[in-house]
Amino acid sequence: MDRTEIFEKLAEITSDVLGIGSDEITEETTFEDLDADSLDRLQLVTAIEDEFDIEIADDKLESIGSVSDVVDAIEAAQED
Repeated sequence: MDRTEIFEKLAEITSDVLGIGSDEITEETTFEDLDADSLDRLQLVTAIEDEFDIEIADDKLESIGSVSDVVDAIEAAQED
């Protein structure tokens, strides 16, 4: 999967989990912008890991603040 495909799928997942329009999500969007609390983030991570068949390391989760950070994490996990 290339970065664009990852982003599009991630936007769809984020839209479903947070109940917002996927058109409101860009790579620069932060989870603060989306009013995502810790439970929302946990649900997102679980959905992302399931969808992409990856595991995002706990130490990596702490540094994720934006959609772009998640795309980077997915790309890195797919390389492993």
